[in-house]
Amino acid sequence: MVRILDTTLREGEQTPGVYFDNHIKLAIADILDEIGIDIIEAGHPVVSKEIFEAVQQLSAHNLKASIGAHARSLKQDIDLALECNVNFLGIFFCVSDSRLNHVFKKDLGSAVDQIAEVIAYAKNKNPDLVIRYTPEDTVRSPFSNVIEASLAAVQAGADIISVADTTGFMIPGTEHNLYDYVSRLKETLAAHNLFPKIAVHCHNDRGYALANAIDGFRAGAEIIDASVLGLGERAGIVDLAQLLVSLKNDFNLGNTWRLEKLPELYGLVSNYSGIPIPVNFPIIGKNAFTHCAGVHTHAAVKNPLHYQSLDPALVGRDMHVSLDHMSGLSSIEWALEKLSIQVDKTMLLRILDQVKSIGRKGRIVDLSELGHIVDWCRKHPV
Repeated sequence: MVRILDTTLREGEQTPGVYFDNHIKLAIADILDEIGIDIIEAGHPVVSKEIFEAVQQLSAHNLKASIGAHARSLKQDIDLALECNVNFLGIFFCVSDSRLNHVFKKDLGSAVDQIAEVIAYAKNKNPDLVIRYTPEDTVRSPFSNVIEASLAAVQAGADIISVADTTGFMIPGTEHNLYDYVSRLKETLAAHNLFPKIAVHCHNDRGYALANAIDGFRAGAEIIDASVLGLGERAGIVDLAQLLVSLKNDFNLGNTWRLEKLPELYGLVSNYSGIPIPVNFPIIGKNAFTHCAGVHTHAAVKNPLHYQSLDPALVGRDMHVSLDHMSGLSSIEWALEKLSIQVDKTMLLRILDQVKSIGRKGRIVDLSELGHIVDWCRKHPV
């Protein structure tokens, strides 16, 4: 069974301008827990006193989800994370030759020794701690370097190896794809008689984060990282709602996930992050289950599946029809039925004409205004 790690509170706060006060972090975590998220990555404690306190508070909040902290391969980071009483710790260190040489001034052997030492240190401090090691920018680093670091990490006590597509480099169907990468990684580790869980962390720089995550899952990854609205560095990462709906609807997983809580979660995160939900955003966007063109609405009113591949009830939503310049008679009939209003054919055509006229001004008529239009048409017969 795949496990979901939500990193809205850690990766999400790396979105420029996004910061959540601790009471909002708690509210977000509560809804994530209600949905059934397995791991909530609460933050990187060394970054600030406020983040340290937030991670500590979430760890003490008695959620069903595991609470995780983020840490560099440094003992000071480990100590702070352990002070927060987390039960999940993500440790990262790159193994790219160019970054090791030009940024850290280390060779691979020294880096691997540091990774193993820090992981063993954390495991010795808390044997029950679940540790994830991430070779940062995994997929663009030499595979032999990734394997050397991963073997040392697992032997030192790491439970999970995370494949990080840090720059959104991977593209399904090309030679650089996550399905082949995860498959090769698992096979190579198994050949050394090591079987850590594999996680995937996919950035969306080129728009393939969700597709790459699904590729990783199909290859056997047991943990997938995501965030609300796909928040994160640059173009962000995998969007949580899209991931959960795909896994549940298309791969028949997660029957206990309470997806009807997603709109509430997204409203909360959008409000306090200052990042609006795009109207055309899949699953959660205002227009995701709204039909506009007359041909579409005529068919959708009879059977929504004619123009929907998902039942909006899955995420606690309903189908809607937009009333504007594209509307047809079926749209007006649908809306009037919602208002329990009956009119004859002549009146129906007058109402449609008024709606189209308003729509040509760039406005959408909501149900409340439609009621006023009906009253006006009745009081002002032709």
